[in-house]
Amino acid sequence: MATEEGLLAALRREARGDGTLALTLLSAAVAALVLSPVLWIVVEAAGVGVDGAFDLFAAELDTVRNSLLVVAVVTGASILLGLPLAILTSQTDLPGRRFWTVAVSLPLVVPSYIGAFAYFNASGPNGDIATTLATLGLDVHVPPIRGLLGTVLVLTLFTFPYVFLATRASLASFDATLLEAARTLNHSRRSAFLKVVLPQVLPGVAAGALLVALYALSDFGTPAIMGYDVFTKVLYTSNYDIQLTALLSVQLLAVTAVVIALESAVESGDASGYASTNPRASTRLELGWLKAPALAFCALVVAACLAVPVGLLVLWLVRDTGGAGSGYAFSWEYGWNSLTVSVLAAAGSILMALPVAYTSVADDSRLTRLLERGTYVGYAVPGIVVGIALVAMGNRFAPAIYGTIPLMVFAYVVRFLPQAVGSVRSSLLQVDGRLVEAARTLGHSPAATFRKVTLPLVVPGVVSGAALVFLTTMKELPATLLLRPLGFETLVTYIWMVQESRHYGKAAVPALALVGLSAISMLVLLSRGGDDVA
Repeated sequence: MATEEGLLAALRREARGDGTLALTLLSAAVAALVLSPVLWIVVEAAGVGVDGAFDLFAAELDTVRNSLLVVAVVTGASILLGLPLAILTSQTDLPGRRFWTVAVSLPLVVPSYIGAFAYFNASGPNGDIATTLATLGLDVHVPPIRGLLGTVLVLTLFTFPYVFLATRASLASFDATLLEAARTLNHSRRSAFLKVVLPQVLPGVAAGALLVALYALSDFGTPAIMGYDVFTKVLYTSNYDIQLTALLSVQLLAVTAVVIALESAVESGDASGYASTNPRASTRLELGWLKAPALAFCALVVAACLAVPVGLLVLWLVRDTGGAGSGYAFSWEYGWNSLTVSVLAAAGSILMALPVAYTSVADDSRLTRLLERGTYVGYAVPGIVVGIALVAMGNRFAPAIYGTIPLMVFAYVVRFLPQAVGSVRSSLLQVDGRLVEAARTLGHSPAATFRKVTLPLVVPGVVSGAALVFLTTMKELPATLLLRPLGFETLVTYIWMVQESRHYGKAAVPALALVGLSAISMLVLLSRGGDDVA
């Protein structure tokens, strides 16, 4: 804390210089740029008029209902999976806790549209899942996984780790002696859980549920593959109807704002959780006869999230002979294209994040906080909305850049800039302010001090932020589909193309490449963060 306060004091003393005004103006320009697609949507929606808006809203009432249903069911189901898994792996004597912690976190590395692609094509009485089970002597009826059921199932399987990880983090400071004390006071297991454990984990559950809800609301690939009409699917098939797009997007943004407000209310309203400064990790709840069912529960979840989709991709890779669908032959050029735009997006995000993060730390005013928060808006906006807004804006105001890589990269920056801002800002807050003051005492200018002292110290944060933007860009689907230049294919657009043409085997290589790359990054980020999985 002293170090943080020292840096803040040093930076704010430098804020008296003329350079801060220039950085503030630069931050304002960055915020205006990333907010421009959202502002365009709002302006277009305002031009529809009340009567027109009411008619369009009434016509799309089913879409609103479907979207809210998916968000509610996926969020609830994710809590039912993530909460017990977090408790089992952190507070009990479950055998193999380290393995299960990593295994139930890994579904985050699988893009949900790949999971939907696998389950959609392999389910049904004659699908690969039923056929494989039959070869093992298991005559199991596997129904087709489609529509609402398929959308909810797949989104839950690949987003519940948000709840698991956030809840597990909140349990890291839990003092197990409180649970023992509750039991000695004749509280039942259920009563002890409700009065001792639940208040401790509620903020973590709420934070994870927020991420799940936002993901379910903004996801395009899963409902599109499953054939279930939600906001994002209807927007993609609206044939660029500007009025419909603007109004649906505003509705989507309104629902997003409500979800964020609900999470904030839950988090701010909970003050009963007790965080021990000396948690007794060695005191674990003994499962007793529940140990076998707990292990079966963990195994079933991991099988559904990892073994089935990855196994199907490997099966299709082995089965694909390259004959049928030869017109859809995979080229590693698609992988190179994905790497190129992801690197450009990471570099652009870092360049735009540096002035925003530095100004927000150096000048703690309402204006700089507003500018920093403004850059976060794009992260809460679904990629399909950003993509459609930039398509319309490019056509109307800058046709020369429409259908070019710079516009596609800009869409990625709008969506993922907060990852870079948050990482760089966190690193800036860790810099020892005495080093900054020493450099200034030795006569270095603010610019030279930043270049020679501050920047080298925040390099780890810069690298982490760039890595996060790179990885999320590699997997981004809707904006890529809408904004890619003609004839420019990436891994995700190729997967989407062969999925639509039902050449499943062709998708195995790029899908496994994406999953493998994401898995490596996940393990690296976990190791850098020192995650306790003991």
